[in-house]
Amino acid sequence: MSHISPLRVAPAVPPWRNPRVRAIVWQTLLVLVLLALAVWLVTNARRALAERGMTSGLGFLLDPAQFALGEAFFVFTPGSTYLAALAVGVGNTVMLSLVSVITATVIGVALGFARLSRNALVAGLAKAYVEAFRNTPQLVQIVFWYSFFTLLPGPRQSLSCFGLVFASNRGLTVPAPEAGVVFLVVLGMLALGAVLALLFARLADRHRRRTGRPWKLVRAIECAVFLLPALATWLASGAPFGWSVPELRGFNYVGGATLAPEFLAIYFGLSFYIAAFIAEIVRGGLVSVDAGQIEAANAIGLSRADLYRKVMVPQALRVIIPPLAAQYVSLVKNSSLGVAVGYPDLFSISNTALTYSGRTIEVLSIMAVIYLVLCLAIGAAANVVNRLVQIPER
Repeated sequence: MSHISPLRVAPAVPPWRNPRVRAIVWQTLLVLVLLALAVWLVTNARRALAERGMTSGLGFLLDPAQFALGEAFFVFTPGSTYLAALAVGVGNTVMLSLVSVITATVIGVALGFARLSRNALVAGLAKAYVEAFRNTPQLVQIVFWYSFFTLLPGPRQSLSCFGLVFASNRGLTVPAPEAGVVFLVVLGMLALGAVLALLFARLADRHRRRTGRPWKLVRAIECAVFLLPALATWLASGAPFGWSVPELRGFNYVGGATLAPEFLAIYFGLSFYIAAFIAEIVRGGLVSVDAGQIEAANAIGLSRADLYRKVMVPQALRVIIPPLAAQYVSLVKNSSLGVAVGYPDLFSISNTALTYSGRTIEVLSIMAVIYLVLCLAIGAAANVVNRLVQIPER
């Protein structure tokens, strides 16, 4: 009769030797230490403020602010609340960042492609731009543009472009739609339509790849999806079509819209500086495409435009999107440099509110949270776009 050995049971591992248990314990202790540190900091700050007879809290946001703002995205008058002043700062920062991001992206993408041009002059000029703007301090560029616009002649001797656009030491005066709010909403609907059209194009391409049969009238539907939201908004608003053209009367212009030198300085300073970095990101992304892909495209006779559109750009986007989002975040944070030329952005208005209210900790905390939310929103949007441009592998 054969002897059957009993099963050997592994000895029980004590909890303190289990790596998973140890990891949970150490992370829990770290969180508790951080919470205790935060409580200690808050308690210490409140005690220090109480000893100096200073109050704390966010109630001051509803107090009237005894200062004026030179340029406000929202309506603001002296006597409005500190909350309204901070809202103006957020609006100015968001609007400045948005137009700067668009301008920097357009210029940067164009320069990135120009860097790879077969024309030596075009490639050389693009390289000179990148080297000049990327290696010059951004604050120096902002001050340069501010000095440039403030040294222009007065409105009576202003520089004119076709009698519609005027540049003077008061800023840049341009024609503007009479229904400005409707115009901004329509632009927002155009942006929404562009996103919807891209999603529809991706869905149609996925259907074609899966079934081998394309949908009918795909291009027409894409154009309709892109234009219909903006067109419906414009028609629902009464289809305003009037434009206000600036006209010189006395010592200043009447009508149109005037972009102040402070706004122009920070706008050009941010756009041209970040465009140089975006150009290198685009160039690096295009160069990262495998040479075999390019040789295969040339072998089947693709034109240079189709080579970029169908082969290089779709593959380069996976490399371009992450560092591009980092540059957008950098642009939003660098908008705080507008304080150097007196532009009332979030940083500048927060400093003023801090001085008048004396609520240092509260104002700095609010400002930090707002910048954090803006940058995290950019990062989240970049992650969504990055997932959309990913090429599924087999």
